[in-house]
Amino acid sequence: MTFVMNPLLYPAVIKQGKQLDFHKFSDAAASTTFGFPAVNTGKFPGLSDKIQRSFQLLQGCALNSLTLKMTGNLQLVLKQDFLSSNVVGRECDWRQEDLYEFCERVMFEATFLTLYGRPPQTNMDVHTQFHRESWIDVLLDNFRRFDAMFPLLIARIPIVLLGRIKSIREQLIRFFHPHRMAEWTNPSEFIQARTELFNQYDTLKDLDKAAHHFGILWASVGNTVPACFWCLYHLLSSPKAFSVVQDEIMGMFGEKEPETMTREQLEKLIYLESAINESLRLSSVSMNIRVVQEDFCLRLNPHCSVCVRKGDIVTLYPQSTHLDPEIYPDPEQYQFDRFVENGKMKTEFYKGNQKVRYYHMPFGSGATMCPGRFFALNELKQFFCITLLMCDMQLTAGQQHATMEKSRAGLGIMPPANHISFRYRVKKCLQTQGL
Repeated sequence: MTFVMNPLLYPAVIKQGKQLDFHKFSDAAASTTFGFPAVNTGKFPGLSDKIQRSFQLLQGCALNSLTLKMTGNLQLVLKQDFLSSNVVGRECDWRQEDLYEFCERVMFEATFLTLYGRPPQTNMDVHTQFHRESWIDVLLDNFRRFDAMFPLLIARIPIVLLGRIKSIREQLIRFFHPHRMAEWTNPSEFIQARTELFNQYDTLKDLDKAAHHFGILWASVGNTVPACFWCLYHLLSSPKAFSVVQDEIMGMFGEKEPETMTREQLEKLIYLESAINESLRLSSVSMNIRVVQEDFCLRLNPHCSVCVRKGDIVTLYPQSTHLDPEIYPDPEQYQFDRFVENGKMKTEFYKGNQKVRYYHMPFGSGATMCPGRFFALNELKQFFCITLLMCDMQLTAGQQHATMEKSRAGLGIMPPANHISFRYRVKKCLQTQGL
């Protein structure tokens, strides 16, 4: 494995799309992790390209309808799970929660409803001898168990060696069985298109299709949930950041929850976007992997070439850029406005006297950038707009600072290693309206 650590050399690697490929590697890794047959085997001609094209439905004009749905679902989940009188008692009372679990529950359920629609309640709830569990509780619990083993699955540890994870993965896959999904109401255009695409291939079994849908669930929340945690934790830890971002949100939407929230409005929230970018800079510990397709000499600059062999792996490690003091002064410090300059988003960063093209890479780089990045950034903005408008929030005093769980290094956004508690209550202006 060859690591390229100098960000000024990244463009030379990223532009080598044919000789340095990511898709075959990701296809093999996703196949073993989520339990569907590899796409690039010749058994499913054209499927890989069609899957890539389907991601366009998470961008551009299609993002408008997703934004509208996500707004409603975030408000719904917050009200029914956290802000109703059945949960908090008197509306003026403070309620204490684990910060990560709060972010996880809200983002997991709201994202699921936005992408997949709503299953029929009566058919999906799980009845045990003692009580009835909501389908979303069962799904989230199984997802947590699977996600805990995700680093080992990506490392190609056989799933039969991982205890009950094979059984849990089977339950997760069966949740997305086509016969079940056919009964779900209001799925996104993206999921509908993927369903229609999979139905074009007779060689894809029903459980193969279900496994693909399960893989998208993980892709949509596996990194978004920890990203949400760090963004909210940093805002609550910095009174100035919280005040500036909250004022910006209220200046856009007023002091009560908005009935609608457009992509254009979200794009104007530059301090919120900067705060999110800064949290992603500090918490993203991913690797950008490329597999060498043929023996060749990789020319990094006019004075440096590296000869690599077919099958070798060339890796970019963006955290070395994110923590480079030449690019980001005081790189380990959270500065919510680091990405704002002269009232606009700052897009030029330098190492020495040279402009750094790839200075912020939480979503990857080049043709292999996360295709759902626009949706992910949008839903993070929506989460903060809605929670900050609906809730008063404070970190619990006297607890340790949050630290990162290093066991997932190289795989994306690190979750916290320790529990962080906070308290919240319904904003006074909302109490008079009634939730």
